[in-house]
Formats: sequence, C-alpha cells, structure tokens
Amino acid sequence: MTAALPIQKSEAVAFARRYPLLVLALLLTVLPTLYAMATQSWSTESGVHGPLVLATAVWLIWRNWESILAEARPGNMWLAVPVLVTMALAYVFGRAFNFLMIEVTALLVALVAVAYAFVGHKVLMKLWFPLVYMLFLIPLPGWMMDTITQPLKILVSDITTWLLSAVGYPITQVGVTIYIAQYQLLVEDACAGLNSLISLTAVGLFYIYLMHNASWRYSLLLLFLLLPIAIAANVVRVIILVLLTYYAGNEVAQGYLHDFAGIVTFVSALLLIFGIDKLLSPIRRRLTDGPKGGNHAEAA
Repeated sequence: MTAALPIQKSEAVAFARRYPLLVLALLLTVLPTLYAMATQSWSTESGVHGPLVLATAVWLIWRNWESILAEARPGNMWLAVPVLVTMALAYVFGRAFNFLMIEVTALLVALVAVAYAFVGHKVLMKLWFPLVYMLFLIPLPGWMMDTITQPLKILVSDITTWLLSAVGYPITQVGVTIYIAQYQLLVEDACAGLNSLISLTAVGLFYIYLMHNASWRYSLLLLFLLLPIAIAANVVRVIILVLLTYYAGNEVAQGYLHDFAGIVTFVSALLLIFGIDKLLSPIRRRLTDGPKGGNHAEAA
C-alpha cells in the first residue's frame, strides 16, 4: 500500500525535473527581461502599473490552477514550435538592440506558445482575460505615447482653462501652454499624469473583470467610460498644479507636491470608477437580468 501512494512533491520541482532545458531557457529569458522592465519601464510614470499588472495576472491564473490542470490537453506541436522559434529570434533581436517593446512582446507570445503546447487552446480560451490583460506589460515607446496623448493634453488644457476662468482666475491658454498671472505652465511637463492613462485603463479593466465578468454588456459600458474618467482625473491634477503655482509659486508646485498630485490623479480616477459603478447599479441589474426576462417572455 505504501508503494502505491504517489510521491508528494512540489509541482514546480516535478516540472523542472521533467523539463530542465525548458525551465533553464525560461529563466534565462524571463529574469533579464523583468530586470530590464523594472529599470527602464516600471520606474517611469507611464509604466508604473507594470508590477501590479504582472502580479494580478499571475493571481488570476493561479486561482484557476486546479481547473487548468483538470482540463489541460497538449496542443499541436506543429503550431507551437514555429511560433516559439520565431518569437525566440524576435526576442534575441529586441534584446541585442535594446528594443524593450519587441523583447517583451516576443517573450509574452513565446510564453503563450509554451502554455498552448502543454494545456491546449481550450484552457487558453478560458484564460483569455489574463492573457489580454498582460498586453499592458508591453512598454510603448515615447514617440507613440506622445502621439496618443497629444490630443488629450490639448483637451485637458481647454477644460482646465475654461473651468478656472469661469470662477474668475486670470488664466489663458495657447495650445498646451497655460498662462496664469505671471506664470507659464506646459501641460506636457506639468501633467505627465496623462501617461498614466494606460495605468488607469489597466486597473479599470481588472476591476471590471473581477466585479462584473458575468455581464459582458455592462462591462463594455464601463470600459467605454474609462477614457472620460481618465480625462477627468487628469483635469483634477492640472487644476491642482495650476492653483499651487498661482498661490505658492512654481518651485512649490514642481516639488514633492507635483508627485503628490499624481497620486491624487490615480486615486480620484479609481474613486470615479467605483462611484460611477455604484450609480449605474440599476442599469447593471437591468442588463444582467434583461436576457432572462426576455427568455421568459418568449417561452410564455
């Protein structure tokens, strides 16, 4: 009876003993890329969400680990191997020439190919959200971020100038440059929080998936609201920085309070998401219960 009992050991250790070369290859690629992301991307405001996205994505996979093991079926190696080889070449290219976006993208696709080889496409389909969610780990180059955020910076400048002018402040605006009293502020510099748009979207998507995964229509509604929420939060940040400059001077506004304003931006955006979700509870219930009611009416 003792001989018939399975040997109790860690699944990770068992996997490493069975596939030592694969584990070694993963360590030699994942660890250097994590270090590069931590030092190049995660240390900036536009990539500060990286560790949070990685941790929550791993948690989403871990909480479904038992069902993954139960439903795992090996995938088609004729599909997995070519993708893995192609991504390995792309990874080497990105690593050699310091193209972090290519390096991270190639690594993520390669990991998906490895996962497909072991668990099959049905399991990956069930894990669609963590896999899509991890796309937020891919760092975008500066020129792409500037192209995306430039129209938003102009919009935030317009709204800030209009609001403060409406309550009597001596403020005017030219493009993304705001003039208040004797001070001149560039929204591009004073509101780097627009780079946090991706961070806010990532956190918002995680919240929507975790709280409202059962109702895809309501989740889609909240998803469309993420952009105006992010814009509103950044308007709050710019207003704070403009008023700090007006009352306390440029040195105070560009000191530690500048970073504090960034925290206020992020927290206010999260509070807006929670608040709007609460206000839309009747719509959520209607969208969730609507199909059921429709089915009863058709049956009747």
